[in-house]
Amino acid sequence: MIQLFCMPDGVRHAHAGTQDIINIGGFASRIDSRSGWRARDDGKSMAQTNVISDTLAGLGRMAIDPVQELGRAAIFFFRGLVHLFSFPLQADKIVDQVYFIGMKSVFVICLTGAFTGMVLGLQGYYTLVKFGSEGLLGAAVALSLIREMGPVLTAIMVVARAGSAMAAEIGIMRISEQIDALETMDINPIRFLFSPRLGAALIAFPFLTAIFDVVGIFGGYVTGSLLLGINPGLYFSRVESSVLMEDINGGFIKAFCFAAIVATICCYQGYTTHMRKEGFGAKGVSLSTTSAVVISCVLILVADYVLTSFLL
Repeated sequence: MIQLFCMPDGVRHAHAGTQDIINIGGFASRIDSRSGWRARDDGKSMAQTNVISDTLAGLGRMAIDPVQELGRAAIFFFRGLVHLFSFPLQADKIVDQVYFIGMKSVFVICLTGAFTGMVLGLQGYYTLVKFGSEGLLGAAVALSLIREMGPVLTAIMVVARAGSAMAAEIGIMRISEQIDALETMDINPIRFLFSPRLGAALIAFPFLTAIFDVVGIFGGYVTGSLLLGINPGLYFSRVESSVLMEDINGGFIKAFCFAAIVATICCYQGYTTHMRKEGFGAKGVSLSTTSAVVISCVLILVADYVLTSFLL
């Protein structure tokens, strides 16, 4: 301060001006630093907002995509059902598919039904004997097969043998542009490829289910009567007295529903092979076949529960 007072007036004014400039510069630097902090905070909030929006969008896609696929499959089914009854009828193609889906599956159905009935007879006997009710074995085996296991296992076996083949065949036709060639020739591919398979499945599934039930009941007879010593007359009399027409009708209703599910899902997966995001070509066909089998089996079990709830 002493030095300032000793300075001339012009020097003191210049020094004061310099101090003011320094003070203004420091204030400006503080403002710039605060603006930088605010910009960084705004950037962090924007990044967090983007992460949240991307997460919600992904969850939305996960919810919407299955609904869209279900809607496309439903439209595919109804179009095939309409073409099934349109003229001219494709009787020769339906007969060929009945042979492929039904006749070629008889051996697998008989084998599966026989061992299923034998297992039911064995397990049912050792369960009922604890309560002194082994005479009810015939009723337990017959009702278990006719109401539940017959339609479900028949559908699963047909999916494994014929459904996978349908998906692979139509998928190969899609990636080799044979379906595009049908459209070029003004031939409806859904009518030509899907409708005969749907009609054949609706015809074959009830017959295969009936075969499974009958073979399974005789399998239970082999285990219960021939191996474990239950009176054969008692076994078959319980089958006759316990099985009602409502039980048989319920099994056939399930068979029709499973036929529609299997034919629709397997043909739809093959038909839309070119739309798969995971892969194209041979990989797309393999993925379509796998998806057809897995989705069909899951929907069979879901539909079985829903139908059982309504039929009981």
